[in-house]
Amino acid sequence: MTNTIYPPYFNETHQMARETARRFVEQEIKPHIAEWEEAGTFPRELYQKAGALGLLGIGHPQRLGGAGEEDVFLKVAVSEELMRSTSGGLVASLGSLDIGLPPVWRGGTPALQEKVAPAVIAGDKIISLAITEPSGGSDVASLRTRAVRDGDHYVVNGAKTFITSGTRADYYTVAVRTGAEGYAGVSMLLIERGTPGFSIGRNLKKMGWWASDTAELFFEDCRVPASHLIGPENAGFMLIMANFQAERLSLAIMAYMTAQMALEACLDYVKDRVTFGKPLAKHQVIRHKLAEMATRVEVAREYTYRVAARMQAGIPSISEVSMAKNFATDVADQVTHEAVQIFGGMGYMRESVVERLYRDNRILSIGGGTHEIMNEIISKQMGL
Repeated sequence: MTNTIYPPYFNETHQMARETARRFVEQEIKPHIAEWEEAGTFPRELYQKAGALGLLGIGHPQRLGGAGEEDVFLKVAVSEELMRSTSGGLVASLGSLDIGLPPVWRGGTPALQEKVAPAVIAGDKIISLAITEPSGGSDVASLRTRAVRDGDHYVVNGAKTFITSGTRADYYTVAVRTGAEGYAGVSMLLIERGTPGFSIGRNLKKMGWWASDTAELFFEDCRVPASHLIGPENAGFMLIMANFQAERLSLAIMAYMTAQMALEACLDYVKDRVTFGKPLAKHQVIRHKLAEMATRVEVAREYTYRVAARMQAGIPSISEVSMAKNFATDVADQVTHEAVQIFGGMGYMRESVVERLYRDNRILSIGGGTHEIMNEIISKQMGL
């Protein structure tokens, strides 16, 4: 199976964007990705190169320099090609604006939008989303970082963890508690790097996503201008929820592409690897494994496309996108596991792409809401 372009979903504009992203990956990322993975980072200039090609503006308003937020399949096409870099971490960090910026252009003041969005979309600045806390995980309603109004500022105290692009972002879209416990007391603030009282911890070492910088953030009597409030006070949870459908769709795409690349690596490997006097491809057990892997990948991709089509049509898809994320990440779990098994000892070596895919895959059923949280959402949508 290959990454086929299906007429019902993709048009000529999508194909042109796909080819731009493909060239960007082949020329600017793939020659260096092994080095960047080992280094645990990639050059900041890559954001500017992606921005100059228009890749960062997809999904963001035209009035702020983006390509528009309506064309879901434009985002799908480019996301698929970026994942061809074989580094989920690089894709996550390069795309941190897709979770950090929408609350700003949805709820920030016009002045705040103009200050932040064009520079981020151009790749000149980096933005990060900061929600997760050491004690909270997926339980957004229980976050403890508190912001207290003091004249024309908010005074922020607390901590965040596991923040993608956390070590080098210029702007942070931060969830804080301004009111009572629960969902109704959450607000969003835009906090700039260098604000007194705001400090950034070490680059956290992770199982996978090595090329992505991930940090802890600390706020100690951090004074943030009240003009940096995003949306009404105590209405931040709705902004967070508005982000989640697109983020979960993105994670489903990352998952089926991770599985697709693992499958393709296996298809190449089994033709050349000889065991017991014949290529692996001539062993029925291997052929059947690959057939099952291909089936799962195809179904995960097609269902994700269908959910994307619903979202493009403006149909509420809270349950469906949660299903897509869970199904695609399950498929990626199964396929990357089998890929390492098929490669045998070589699959355990860092020089093997399936080793990286296996490691990077593991976060996909955790980030953006765990598998268990997705099931809770689905069950609630079923009236349970």
